Amino acid sequence: MKNTIKQVFHSPKFVIGFVIFVAILLTVFIYPIFVTADPLAMVGNGNFFAPGTYVSVKDAVQGKHYTLNIEVSAGAIDSKISAEDKDAMKEWLVKFGGVSQADADAADTETLVELWVANYSSDAEQKGLTASRKKYYVRLNDSLSSILEDNDVIIAQEDPETGELVQSAAIGSKEFVNINEADNQRTFILGTDNFGRDVLTELLDATKTSLRVGLIAGTVATLIGLFFGLLSGYLGGVVDDIIMFVTNLFTVIPSFVLLILISYSVGQAARGVGLVAVIIGLTSWTWTTRSVRSQVISLRNRDHVNLSKLSGHSMMRIVLTDILPYIASYVVMAFILQISSGILAEAQLSMLGLGPSTSTAATLGLMMNWATLYSAHLNGSWWAYFPVVIMIALISFSLNLMNTGLDQIFNPQLRD
Repeated sequence: MKNTIKQVFHSPKFVIGFVIFVAILLTVFIYPIFVTADPLAMVGNGNFFAPGTYVSVKDAVQGKHYTLNIEVSAGAIDSKISAEDKDAMKEWLVKFGGVSQADADAADTETLVELWVANYSSDAEQKGLTASRKKYYVRLNDSLSSILEDNDVIIAQEDPETGELVQSAAIGSKEFVNINEADNQRTFILGTDNFGRDVLTELLDATKTSLRVGLIAGTVATLIGLFFGLLSGYLGGVVDDIIMFVTNLFTVIPSFVLLILISYSVGQAARGVGLVAVIIGLTSWTWTTRSVRSQVISLRNRDHVNLSKLSGHSMMRIVLTDILPYIASYVVMAFILQISSGILAEAQLSMLGLGPSTSTAATLGLMMNWATLYSAHLNGSWWAYFPVVIMIALISFSLNLMNTGLDQIFNPQLRD
């Protein structure tokens, strides 16, 4: 046993996959110790807040201000002008402003604005432009002018006697606040989702739930496949024919189609995380059965098995002591693949709206489903779905890499 473990951990592929998987497990279980917030708490009153640190505006206004000699207009302009407006500015400057194509660079916002201020005129001859397009450029110019004006932001308070607003402070563009001095702030490393929930906290909780789904589905599928595989391979004859008939029947019908039909027939209200995991396991045992059966057939007539039969040992004892230990490595590999398949199957089901129906836990598939329903992929909210894709890919990659490493060790045909 000790030599086998040493041999396993001498496989580079297994070690890399094992390290990745353990790192995911440690992150999933350690993170909640330090961040105790509810993963499904709707902390954002809105959809898809971008990653970053959010500070209370009230704290920023009423807190201590610091005057810094930093030019802030360029940054303000770059963030307030859309890519479409920049392209339109470049087009006008080249066609009507006498600026060369090389000088008008839409990526260089500061230079583009300087060229615009120096060359734009609503009275310039603009042949080929419609009246609405000319008005668009006038509005764009007015918007740029207001952005370039360095006006103070006026803070007003209501006079308790007259009820009128009275100026209490004026905030200039070069006044800054120290974020560390703000009492109320929250950092969203991966932003928030369509429900205003912290994506990072939700992602790690969903990963834990999906791993549980994979573990349950993998256990159910492996136990069923192992039982039928041992029975079919050892007994042979009519029992083998019946089991293989059922197995082939399930193999011919795509398991995912069965999964969809069973999940739909169960009903949304009854589809909890555990039930979905069991359903996945009940529809994915066939290839484990065929694999175990082929291994048992190659072992059932070995000398040590025949000796046990002659000694009068029971079938249960022969299977458990003389056959199962020899196929244990294949069972472990099948179990690893079944976990990976279970996680992917849940993600596929959830994307179709047939995954777990729960308001107390999220899964990786449900997060993908929510992001798709609220068009995160269309409005540029990459943080709502891309980390989920990466997490699913990492889990599948690590498990399959571990399986490949084990296969190279225990399969003589693949050994170097």
